[in-house]
Amino acid sequence: MSADRPRTLFEKIWDRHRILEREDGQVLLFVDRHLIHDGTAPAFVTLRQRGIAPRAPDRIFATPDHYVPTDTRETAEIPDPERRGMVEALERDTAEHGITLFGLKDRRQGIVHVIGPEEGLTQPGLIIVCPDSHTSTHGALGALAFGIGMTEATHVLATQTLWQRVPKAMRITVSGALGPGVGAKDVILAIIAKIGTAGATGHVIEYAGPAITGLSMEGRLTLCNMSIEAGARAGMVAPDETTYAYLAGRPYAPKGAEWDAAVARWRALPSDPGAAFDAEVELDGDAIEPMVTWGTSPQDALPITGRVPDPAATVDAERRDAVARALDYMGLVPGTPLSDIPVDRVFIGSCTNGRIEDLREAAAVARGRRVAPQVQAWVVPGSGLVKEQAEAEGLHRVFLEAGFQWREAGCSMCLGTNGEIVAPGQRCASTSNRNFVGRQGPKARTHLMGPAMAAAAAVTGRLTDIRRLGG
Repeated sequence: MSADRPRTLFEKIWDRHRILEREDGQVLLFVDRHLIHDGTAPAFVTLRQRGIAPRAPDRIFATPDHYVPTDTRETAEIPDPERRGMVEALERDTAEHGITLFGLKDRRQGIVHVIGPEEGLTQPGLIIVCPDSHTSTHGALGALAFGIGMTEATHVLATQTLWQRVPKAMRITVSGALGPGVGAKDVILAIIAKIGTAGATGHVIEYAGPAITGLSMEGRLTLCNMSIEAGARAGMVAPDETTYAYLAGRPYAPKGAEWDAAVARWRALPSDPGAAFDAEVELDGDAIEPMVTWGTSPQDALPITGRVPDPAATVDAERRDAVARALDYMGLVPGTPLSDIPVDRVFIGSCTNGRIEDLREAAAVARGRRVAPQVQAWVVPGSGLVKEQAEAEGLHRVFLEAGFQWREAGCSMCLGTNGEIVAPGQRCASTSNRNFVGRQGPKARTHLMGPAMAAAAAVTGRLTDIRRLGG
């Protein structure tokens, strides 16, 4: 194959990081950034047992996020001793090896996939890994970013390299423009509803089209975050002026002449005209409506104007059984308008929708309203800096006056640790990324949606079409 053939964004990054290839097709890649969190302790234990130190501590960045409570910043107050031990181990391991830690007392602490872009650690053209599936988030800035297992994390710590098999490339093009009340969360839920949770298995997705390039950087982060829910290895958006404007001046972004040189390199990254993709998917952005999930998979999503599906109307027997099981778990009756479904809890946060733009959207709905009497609603900023900015803008007062709880930064109710869970049988409107059985707590029922929709559910007490809420 000609070396000067048109190449995709993915191929350009992959080729630049390729060190060698084995006969079985596995490729050894150089890793630019290794992000770690409070679940990474086993990797350091293995290194210690083997007498190995991290190969490149300056390329490793850490923060506690998964197992920290969001009602305190005191490690000693973490109630679960196992979780507390994980946070303490991260503090010890990073101090021992000179690894940068954004700890609980650091104002920059937060969810790893929020602080990476926020600090400028995430940059176009880099390969970024983290022992967390939603590492795909960082692809929004034109990086190749993907989650790894603990064995792989140990290998990266020891060598700053990783063996991988080359994935296929998929382009998802969203044409047109998004309508009022429609955002990035609705786009990715619409994509997953169309292709399914296995639709992009074995592929790296490149998102393209005017509806995508029209998104803010924070919207693109939401989009790429849930690529894993479509089965993809990673998700990416080509860098452009929106990317450069977002990165300029961030702490770890290049400065001065280095910035100019970096931007010149980044401009060469977008896929070449005529580059071939292994799969193509197209959606009409004009037709996307505010979305919510009704079942126990992210692909179980419909416009808020829809109704709970009837398993009997599903032709495929396996899918029919899956729909029936999901409805039984969710306690829903076929044919019920989605906008008639009541909620008990609301969670606004996570690495999907815990950024400042998300909080602004939610606050715009909450302003001047009150959380419904039967609803308990939380707002959990994605980082300490997001929390600071929200407070500087007065958003926390809007939420508090409306009856929301205003919390510290962390993953929180997204994965349900430290007792930050939805009670059995309760129904939660959530801006997180997964609605699996028990994800937010045993027998918890989760409906995924965007931040404005979640805020609307909080103040109305039910799933609500944000477009019909009124001013």
